[in-house]
Amino acid sequence: MAERKSHVLFRLMSNQALLLLTVLLALLFSVIMPRTFPTLLTVQSILSDKAIVAFLALAEMAVISCAQFDLSIGFNVSLLHSLAIGLIVNDNLPWPVVFAIVLALGVFMGVVNGLLVRVAKIDSFIATLGVGTFNYGLAGWYTGGQQLIGNLPAGFTALDQIRVFGVPFSALLLLAIAVVMWIVFEFLPIGRYLYVIGANERTAELTGIRVNRYVIGTFMVSGLLTAVASLALAARIQVGQSNVGQEFLLPAFVGALLGATTVKPGRVNVWGTLVAVLILAVGISGIEQLGGEFYVESLFNGGALVVAVGMAGWASRRRLRASRDSRAAARVIPPDPAAAPPTKTT
Repeated sequence: MAERKSHVLFRLMSNQALLLLTVLLALLFSVIMPRTFPTLLTVQSILSDKAIVAFLALAEMAVISCAQFDLSIGFNVSLLHSLAIGLIVNDNLPWPVVFAIVLALGVFMGVVNGLLVRVAKIDSFIATLGVGTFNYGLAGWYTGGQQLIGNLPAGFTALDQIRVFGVPFSALLLLAIAVVMWIVFEFLPIGRYLYVIGANERTAELTGIRVNRYVIGTFMVSGLLTAVASLALAARIQVGQSNVGQEFLLPAFVGALLGATTVKPGRVNVWGTLVAVLILAVGISGIEQLGGEFYVESLFNGGALVVAVGMAGWASRRRLRASRDSRAAARVIPPDPAAAPPTKTT
């Protein structure tokens, strides 16, 4: 009994190791910098800044769940956030119309990516990188290489500036989207279908799962979440410029891949992704407050990506090995034919 309890405790701690590390890291920085780090301003800054990364990490997680990748998200942010600012400043469109246009364009970009991958049979790395680079060129053409600056309506900037009990509205929107995605992935058939497709596409096809439909659907979700992140970014910086957006690609990948090592080790999952983004935010914020140089974030994200890929692979192999062991243990051992039959009593 004691051995079983220790095994359960070890499994629980290993599954939640990233969350525990996040808490310990926050406590460490709070002890080192008691006047600056454990403050409401730091919390609000982390939630507001990293909500954008978290939207994109969830977008990447949705695509990775079916063994695809979306390299266009950072470039798409460049175009969509510039377009959101430009449509208001230059074309005087109402902000609700701008929101609808940007969200629709995000979904359309996802459809294009999905069709290139599933119908044209182009590898997702190449297809999404090509689409993203094309959109980056469109962003440069639209902005003319200049910043788009002007007065933005309060309804537009509210996405970043509204606080509910001190929590930025963008963070609350992120939580609502995360809950919906968690329900879809954990409790609805579509979530199981996506994981099956990601594990073995041929098996998914043989079981009757419409692989093309679900893969294209994940790219559409990725495009929609990218558009939401773009609107949040536009509301935050209130400036449109084509060179903003690419720096979000690497943290989004790190969040999705590192998230596959916690909560549900061996596969991408919603809460693991958010925990991964949080530990990156806490680490970078603490190092910057300690006086880290401007290049610290790139070093931190790059190193974290390498670690994330290695840990995700290890967690996946461990999950597969545990599944094989459980199936082996569940097999019924056939009786020995040489054994004497049981005696019948009267």
